[in-house]
Amino acid sequence: MPSPAELRFAVRGMTCASCAGRVEKALAQVPGVSAASVNLATDTASVATDGSVGPEPLVEAVKQAGYEALPLDGDSAPPPASDAAARERRHLALAALLSLPLVLPMLAMPFGGHWALPGWWQFALATPVQFWLGARFYRAGWKALKARSGNMDLLVAIGTSAGYGLSVYHLLFSQPHHGEPPLYFEASAVIITLILMGKWLEARAKRQTTEAIRALQALRPATARLRHRNGREAEVPVATVRTGDLVVVLPGERFPVDGEVLEGRSHADESLLSGESLPVAKEPGDHVTGGAVNAEGRLVLRTTAVGAESALARIIRLVEDAQAKKAPIQRIVDRVSAVFVPVVVVIALATLLGWGFASGDWTQATLNAVAVLVIACPCALGLATPTAIMAGTGVAAQAGILIKDAEALETTRTLRIVAFDKTGTLTAGKPELVALRATDGNHTRLLQRAAALQLGSEHPLARAVVSAATAAGALPAPAQGITALQGRGLEGRIEGQRLVLGSSRLMQERGVALGALATDGEAEAGKGRSVSWLASERDGGWQLEGLLAFGDPPRPEAREAIAALRSQGLRTVMVSGDNRGAALSVARALGIPDDDVRADVLPADKAEVVRELARQGHVAMVGDGVNDAPALAAAHVGFAMGGGTDVAMHAAGVTLMRGDPRLVADAIDVSRRTTRKIHQNLFWAFIYNVVGIPLAAAGLLNPVVAGAAMALSSVSVVSNTLLLRRWTPRARH
Repeated sequence: MPSPAELRFAVRGMTCASCAGRVEKALAQVPGVSAASVNLATDTASVATDGSVGPEPLVEAVKQAGYEALPLDGDSAPPPASDAAARERRHLALAALLSLPLVLPMLAMPFGGHWALPGWWQFALATPVQFWLGARFYRAGWKALKARSGNMDLLVAIGTSAGYGLSVYHLLFSQPHHGEPPLYFEASAVIITLILMGKWLEARAKRQTTEAIRALQALRPATARLRHRNGREAEVPVATVRTGDLVVVLPGERFPVDGEVLEGRSHADESLLSGESLPVAKEPGDHVTGGAVNAEGRLVLRTTAVGAESALARIIRLVEDAQAKKAPIQRIVDRVSAVFVPVVVVIALATLLGWGFASGDWTQATLNAVAVLVIACPCALGLATPTAIMAGTGVAAQAGILIKDAEALETTRTLRIVAFDKTGTLTAGKPELVALRATDGNHTRLLQRAAALQLGSEHPLARAVVSAATAAGALPAPAQGITALQGRGLEGRIEGQRLVLGSSRLMQERGVALGALATDGEAEAGKGRSVSWLASERDGGWQLEGLLAFGDPPRPEAREAIAALRSQGLRTVMVSGDNRGAALSVARALGIPDDDVRADVLPADKAEVVRELARQGHVAMVGDGVNDAPALAAAHVGFAMGGGTDVAMHAAGVTLMRGDPRLVADAIDVSRRTTRKIHQNLFWAFIYNVVGIPLAAAGLLNPVVAGAAMALSSVSVVSNTLLLRRWTPRARH
């Protein structure tokens, strides 16, 4: 049975929201397609299939709808349209040159100038604008008609043809009483010129909204310096590098692959990947990310990921997916767009007949109908939401915030509560062993036995114990039969004797008496330290061997992060598996109220805590570990810290590319600003139509002014969106 697949296409020929809706409908009707989404701002389509359909029938479906589709592979961007942009610029310049002599007399009238070109001169200048430079409107309008639909091009073609045709009729058949007959060639020519100008400005602005993704794509080096087994180095295409290959990176070069440093020391500039402005030190054993810049040292890397599996490729894919997906509010716009063009044509026809029969002046009736057709702005409706999402997710990515989809972007602004995991999120996540208390006074033996149980474990506390044992020269052989006791600790055997190492809860479960060390444990917990206990089985019972206390100070930025969220009107909650004393100590240092601390929470119970908070308002969960994944998924929006695991990132709606909790407030801020831009854009898109169409139908709008308003509607929407590019995050160093 074929497995589900997602195919991407570049779509050519779309000009408005109606076009995007028609392409989407055509794709969705192909057997085997489960969902289709078309983005007018990027001219792309994403199609989810059951795996039984290839690109060919989808390309054919788009062709039948009157457009052209080009398949894209998983990592490629739509092919550049530089030739098309140059042609549009050339056509606009020619249209402006031909229209200028027609419009100059109209501009001179307010200053007392009453002159006009002879009718046939006007005909000669307007005809190439109408049928050569404006041919695109006829072609696209005809395709729409063949598909039994309508689009912006059809409205422009009908409207300008009516004005041009009326002028030709008067030129041929009118008997002038005083000089030339009434001609409207300038209206049709200027409308086409203004709309061409609007489309050119719109295309330029749309390209600016995709600058962030293009900047990420530009980070991919084309070649890598490969070191062969014989020691010889050769420059090869990056596509030929395989996992495990050795790659040499010189100072000033970009890392071509993800890898582990084997030789050399340097710093890496990761600012375009993570938003981290300070270079990060790299030495043997450290991981480097492809696309970052090697500062001053020569490094040799062992390749760990290339191509589509590299961190940069995954970042690009995540941003592209977010930009391709539709926000929930877009569904309303899609419903309006589906009926927009037919409704406008009906209003224009009613305007023509109403004015014609009421006044008997069919010339004025035609001009009023033309104004109705050319004031309609389906483009602005189609661009309002996707351009804002592209700009918002783009600037967020540059700041090190990856937003999974438009729904996460829109939901983030509604958050009322932010719950943080403590260890590794609000604290550095690298605890150190700060105190040992052995019941028999033999602290070295206590450290050895604790380290024996934790050798090979990746838990932060285990690494702290092993590190301390290594430093003290007390590293033992590993214990046998080690079993993890979820959320409590672990159990194992040393020289045949059973031992358990873990929390106070584990000691209670095993009936271990803490004795005189209970007071020491409480004192350590009161200082904000995590306490673990080691006990051994003797004579059928359990006896305490000692305690280990760990310190994990808050991240330097954590207090500022909590303050920023509170200034945004959000409530902050800490969820921790540590004892209440340790959790309260960190919470108080950060400004989190005692009532908002949830301590002694097992990993399996974190999701339940999030669900309980969700009953009080929209909640976000911020975490970095595997055990945080259920809680991240249970939250309205999950935030995965960049130093965390792939599992956490997969479960989260937002990924923070570096371990800076201040990015949470930045993500909420950019979400609110982006959603505000969407609402502003939709307001302007609707207001142009709601105000303009009735004015045109009432005869209060000159067709040339209507054409200018139509051209400027989409430009104003995209220009408003571009203001988002001025957003700067708080989390700057």
